[in-house]
Amino acid sequence: MAKQEEHIRKPEWLKIKLNTNESYKGLKKLMRENRLHTVCEEAKCPNIHECWAVRKTATFMILGDICTRACRFCAVKSGLPNELDLQEPVRVAESVQVMGLKHVVITAVARDDLKDAGAGVFADTVRQIRKLSPFTSVEVLPSDMSGSEDNLRILMDAKPDIFNHNIETVRRLTPRVRAKAMYDRTLEVLRRAKEMSPHTPTKSSIMLGLGETKEEILETMDDLRANNVDIMTIGQYLQPTKKHLKIEKYYRPEEFAELKEIALSKGFKHCEAGPLVRSSYHADEQVNAAKANS
Repeated sequence: MAKQEEHIRKPEWLKIKLNTNESYKGLKKLMRENRLHTVCEEAKCPNIHECWAVRKTATFMILGDICTRACRFCAVKSGLPNELDLQEPVRVAESVQVMGLKHVVITAVARDDLKDAGAGVFADTVRQIRKLSPFTSVEVLPSDMSGSEDNLRILMDAKPDIFNHNIETVRRLTPRVRAKAMYDRTLEVLRRAKEMSPHTPTKSSIMLGLGETKEEILETMDDLRANNVDIMTIGQYLQPTKKHLKIEKYYRPEEFAELKEIALSKGFKHCEAGPLVRSSYHADEQVNAAKANS
């Protein structure tokens, strides 16, 4: 009889306190009324209660809620997307204005079915937010947009305040973890974004617990720095459902603290590292810290 896989118990430091105050309820109601999606909900982010209830921030997910890719770590639905909603940028901008956000993150599902991979709608969303909330800083977190330089330029021409594109995992694990995405293509997208807009901070995130070694984590840091990435976030992978990749290891808070110090020593202007850290976690603070260290 085959030995059953051992279940790794979730450690105490990953248990979170839920906060469903009026700010949380109001923000959720606003999203539903405007038919908007957030990666906070779709990706089952563990920080949703802190961000929505306490910080009153959110990461908007545009281009629908169905992704053309099926990455083995991600809880977002995959399949054949719906038609583009060209009024979505305006609704996002109006919601940002109503919420009075100082910093907003705009991400999206991958849209490999579109010639521009959704870059046009992405850029329009940035411009609409600027029109209604000129003092709000805008961070974009796109897919690799099929690796097209033209698509990337469409987005960068909208002049986002920060460009974020996630490496997600180490080189060796990329084929198993990410669908259609490629490690070197991610690095190329980050490098090109910096070349197109040298003064725009670039950012990338890695999740740990999928079987990577410490040496591979450090190699990933070096690869990101070699492509002029300014900000790095490091967090714990959490398995969304039993169908997704299982967790190989829970990293301790002190291990994240050590990795943060290493990242800073390698030249990152800012690094956010911790068990519950996600790419958009405390994003406003990350941008300010990076600018202060420029």
